[in-house]
Amino acid sequence: MPELQLQVDRDRLDQVQRGATVVITSPAVFRIAGPGALTCLQGLLTSDLVKPGDRSLIYGALLTPKGMIVVDAWVLRQSDGITMIVPPAGHDTTLDVLSRMLPPRLARVTDQTGSARVAWLLGAHAFQTLAKSGVGIPESAGRITSIGGELSPVVVALATENAPFVGLAMGLAPAVEALAARLEAGGARVGTEEDLHAARILAGWPALGAEIDQRTLPQEVRYDEIGGLSYTKGCYTGQETVARVHFRGHPNRELRGLRWPGPGPIEGGAITYGAKEVGTVRSVLQLDDRTLGLGIIRREVGAGAEVTAGGRRAVVVGLPFGGEDVEG
Repeated sequence: MPELQLQVDRDRLDQVQRGATVVITSPAVFRIAGPGALTCLQGLLTSDLVKPGDRSLIYGALLTPKGMIVVDAWVLRQSDGITMIVPPAGHDTTLDVLSRMLPPRLARVTDQTGSARVAWLLGAHAFQTLAKSGVGIPESAGRITSIGGELSPVVVALATENAPFVGLAMGLAPAVEALAARLEAGGARVGTEEDLHAARILAGWPALGAEIDQRTLPQEVRYDEIGGLSYTKGCYTGQETVARVHFRGHPNRELRGLRWPGPGPIEGGAITYGAKEVGTVRSVLQLDDRTLGLGIIRREVGAGAEVTAGGRRAVVVGLPFGGEDVEG
């Protein structure tokens, strides 16, 4: 069976895409500070933390020495420290890696999981709603700003264009909840984590525990396209494998979209092309009149190919999903 299946009606999906939706989650959050925090994390994460400078939002991952993804992370770089936001399922693994790899005299790790919250902003009107709230916004995409308040500081970030959300706000629970209330008063709808998953599926963005497992290489799940890899910053854990795939070959399988002509259950996760099994369905989004999904598929099965996925006929499509895939 696919790792994730959800059902969203058209009105709700329209709000997620074109309106303004705010979703509060409790991810794993780690604060890393100290004189060597930036240098140490530069040697661990797949993305370049140095080049963007302070007040930047960066996406990347921690890898095993063999180049497999351990956990993916959104990273907030500030002048006084670095914050990593990772999926809850990646908490223990991330804490283990940071504890083993970061020298305490250079980089101190504070686990803020449980006390921190993140408000994710979705939809074409999310930026306008954030701007109208008067809380303060960064000067451009991929940047962050810290705003004060009666409760505690909150970091506000604007995502890059291809991200599955428009912006995020991170801080202690009472402060983030107060900011979310201001956004709601300004017209944002309060959503759920299903809305987040719907947005990331349409954006073709992988998730830990679904498209990402312990055998996943970054290039298999679109890290080149979504800005999760640096090939120029120098060495980091797993970099040798990543570089070998990039400069000497290609991954044997890739993250692709799937479109089924109509609603209906997806039974099983196998994807077959002719008589050959070529991949697995990982995430499924059931709409009123069609079904969309993400699968890890052999690279030779390109967009436009007709396959059998989860027991039903489907078409492989490129990512991110286009308007014709959702509406056509």
